[in-house]
Amino acid sequence: MIATLTRFIRGTLKSRASRRRRTPAVKDLHAIRMALLDCVHDCESVPAQRLRHKIVHAKSAQELWLLRNDAYQLISQQTSQRVAAERINALIQNFEGWLDPRQLARIQ
Repeated sequence: MIATLTRFIRGTLKSRASRRRRTPAVKDLHAIRMALLDCVHDCESVPAQRLRHKIVHAKSAQELWLLRNDAYQLISQQTSQRVAAERINALIQNFEGWLDPRQLARIQ
């Protein structure tokens, strides 16, 4: 019984660890990066240029995901919160498979 439980727990932990270790290829990161840049294409300001610089130099899907909030702020200042939410929520499909599904929350 203990051996069975041990195998079960190890199997569960290994599958979780393998999900976390999955990293996107360069082309996948490029696609995510381009989608995020496209979201802020009409934002012209110094903060927008700073954000573009951060997006271009982000090294992981997680870093790009965390830049969503900055993008939302810029877009909502230039247009409206509704437009910003639509654009940011449209990005979720680009991050699926690269982040923990619990992180992929939509903006209301």
